[in-house]
Amino acid sequence: AWTGEIHGRVVCDVCGDSSIGPEDHILEGAEVAVLCITKSGEVLNYQAFTNAKGIYTVAETMPESDRWDACLARPISSFHEHCTHHGDASAAVKFSYNHPSGYSHTVRPFLYRPVNVPMYC
Repeated sequence: AWTGEIHGRVVCDVCGDSSIGPEDHILEGAEVAVLCITKSGEVLNYQAFTNAKGIYTVAETMPESDRWDACLARPISSFHEHCTHHGDASAAVKFSYNHPSGYSHTVRPFLYRPVNVPMYC
């Protein structure tokens, strides 16, 4: 059997500068969708939510012949009351999944921004 794992973080980009700094914070409960195409052509949809550390994880064990070939991860929503706008218009991340069994693929952090940037930024 083959096991694949995808994980990443969702962060509130408080200053809206597209970089993660000390003023930014993780978003717990943010929703992420991951769509994967297997080597046999099957399309698999996954839904994940971030934990208390802002990390989401998708994992599955399947026959080697059906393993993931390519995936697309994209943020769906943030339930944080002040940080709900996508920080990047093209926030989806496409990638080939060519890791051996047991190795994970880390997706770059997804950023959300507050409606109004704080004065201290």
